[in-house]
Amino acid sequence: MANGYAGKILVVDLSTGEISSLNTADYAEYGGGHGMGSAVFFDLCKDKTISAYDPANVVTLMTGPIQGTLAPFGAGRCEVQGIGPQPWPIEWFTRSNFGGRFAGMMKFAGWDGLAITGKAENPVWIDVRDDEVTIRDAGESGDALWGLGTYDAEQKIYKLVSGSDTDWTMFGGSRDSGRSTLNPAVVSCGQAGENLVRFASLIHEGGGGAGQGGFGAVFGSKNLKAVSFMGTGDIEIADPKALMDARAWWHANYFNWDEYKPSLPGLHSYGEGGGAGNMVGGPLKTGGHRPIGCMGCTKLCHGGRGSSAEAPGSSCFDSWYQAQAGVKWGNPAASVSNTDLLQQYGINAWEGSMALPWLVKLYRTDILGPGKQIESNLPFDAVGSDAFNKAFLDCIVNGTDIGADLKEGCARAATKWGRYDIDVTSGDLAIAAHGYAHHYDARTESEWGFGTALGDRDINEHDITWVLYWHTSMAPLYGQPQALPAKEMAEMIGATLLPYADPMMVDFSDEGIYSDNMVKFVSWHRAYTRFWKQSAMYCDWGITDWLNPWTEGYKGLTPELEPKFYNAVTGNDTSFEKGIEIGTKIWNLDRAIWYLQGRTPANDQLAEWQFRIGTPAAHSTYEIPYIMTVFENGEWSYKNVWGRFLDHAKYDDFLARYYKFEGWNDNGCPTGETLKKYGLDKAADELADAGII
Repeated sequence: MANGYAGKILVVDLSTGEISSLNTADYAEYGGGHGMGSAVFFDLCKDKTISAYDPANVVTLMTGPIQGTLAPFGAGRCEVQGIGPQPWPIEWFTRSNFGGRFAGMMKFAGWDGLAITGKAENPVWIDVRDDEVTIRDAGESGDALWGLGTYDAEQKIYKLVSGSDTDWTMFGGSRDSGRSTLNPAVVSCGQAGENLVRFASLIHEGGGGAGQGGFGAVFGSKNLKAVSFMGTGDIEIADPKALMDARAWWHANYFNWDEYKPSLPGLHSYGEGGGAGNMVGGPLKTGGHRPIGCMGCTKLCHGGRGSSAEAPGSSCFDSWYQAQAGVKWGNPAASVSNTDLLQQYGINAWEGSMALPWLVKLYRTDILGPGKQIESNLPFDAVGSDAFNKAFLDCIVNGTDIGADLKEGCARAATKWGRYDIDVTSGDLAIAAHGYAHHYDARTESEWGFGTALGDRDINEHDITWVLYWHTSMAPLYGQPQALPAKEMAEMIGATLLPYADPMMVDFSDEGIYSDNMVKFVSWHRAYTRFWKQSAMYCDWGITDWLNPWTEGYKGLTPELEPKFYNAVTGNDTSFEKGIEIGTKIWNLDRAIWYLQGRTPANDQLAEWQFRIGTPAAHSTYEIPYIMTVFENGEWSYKNVWGRFLDHAKYDDFLARYYKFEGWNDNGCPTGETLKKYGLDKAADELADAGII
């Protein structure tokens, strides 16, 4: 197929052992990644109402055209999809994403993606070496991978595949092909996935991982320990010169070590890991380990900060899981082994970081503990210590003590304990929507909170966050002026919101967050991220580029950057606006799948505490204000929106207007007319056959 694509998608049925393939060209209209994964899932998973652990569940790991190339902020991303066990109360068709070498190596092996269905009778792993695909025994009778931590399993697979310690490993008979100096790229579930912990992650290279959704447990339910790709091929791109010219343009205008400007706090924190995690754990030099970057990228935001050599890919909230021991509970003795063990077991750091403050509160109010209402013998008097951390993670993985309930996730545990309504209403259990932990939320960043409610999980998309929270909110703390006046900032960002080009879409005033402009912005954001971030698969931490310290006037490279690299690789003429259109199509396909699973408007609601409790919101441990652009009394300004909470009536009215804007019916389901408008006739027919539309 060329033009960035390998041309085929691997399909493995673990129940029958059948190995087959799909033609990538049949799914290329979706671009890659998430769009392709949604379409492949729709075709292969005939019954959308099954549970995550049903053998018929289809889990996909998808790449796109720019993966494995020199396109920055995207060449290493891999999108994971399927019905996940983590969402609550319905196990939604959901997604996750991870970086590193896996997507590129999959492409080098000649595959654009992998779809896995069925369940092996005994533990197995999938060994892919170019065109040779083998389902291998992962149990004691075979390669003895089952029961190992993610890092240990990965290291063992390196030796099994490479077979020697020499510089070159031969995978074919030709002198000029079929050999490599690289290790295979491996993604695996740890003991948490094997034991069906609902928030078990898939881990790649020690710390890079698909954390949300519970895909580690999906692997475990299929008796699948790991997938390994070893590729010795290459990727044919449409215009190599255009790609190199784009790379040079990017280097000159986006990332220039010679003109490094650390003058915009919280923005483009290259060299120290980037983003929120940088402020949590300090510089990358911690532990003396070199930084790690995804294939093709120079940001090098993984590794070293909060982990030892056993989890070298840890960053951001993986590191925060360890750091909160000192920050929240005054236990500076907690070591990086906290993070290492979390990654070895394959446990989602975000769920663990939400669980601990809630459990500590229950312990300190005499609700949880020995002989208490919730029986537990965990050493909560030593919370944050290495000993407590091991006992806590062990109980979850092994299903002992309160871990028997916690392995089902905090929402399900709280429900079983009779505390869900009490603790979610009070905010002690900081669930935002769909059982997921509070992150950035609708009280402050409406596009984040509303997007989460309308979807299947915490969206974890940091567009506005990097610019209108971390930068604008931290600049005063550093004693620095804002980079731009609020009016110029809103107009600069608004001009990129194609096809609308409307600065009013970033009005985060008390009325603006419920306005038709916010309806439009949430719709735009769902479409932008569905295509440009999750299908073209640009990195969430690098793109969108709305405020750039290396350009005149701080003008970012969006919307020029996204299509520039994509088109150089594919030879297409995909405009930024066309990407938004494709993203809207993908968003409607996902929404159709959720309605086939039983969705109703009730599933679009946010947890009650957001309607009762004002901010501070995310990262309030640091007492950082939440400064956003607002349009009030006919003028733009920056405003600290701390103290704000949501209004039920205004939110419900927002939802009704949003449904209408998207072309959905009063129940929030895409209409047959809307689906057919985007060429989703099969989805329209299936919804009609089910009596939903």
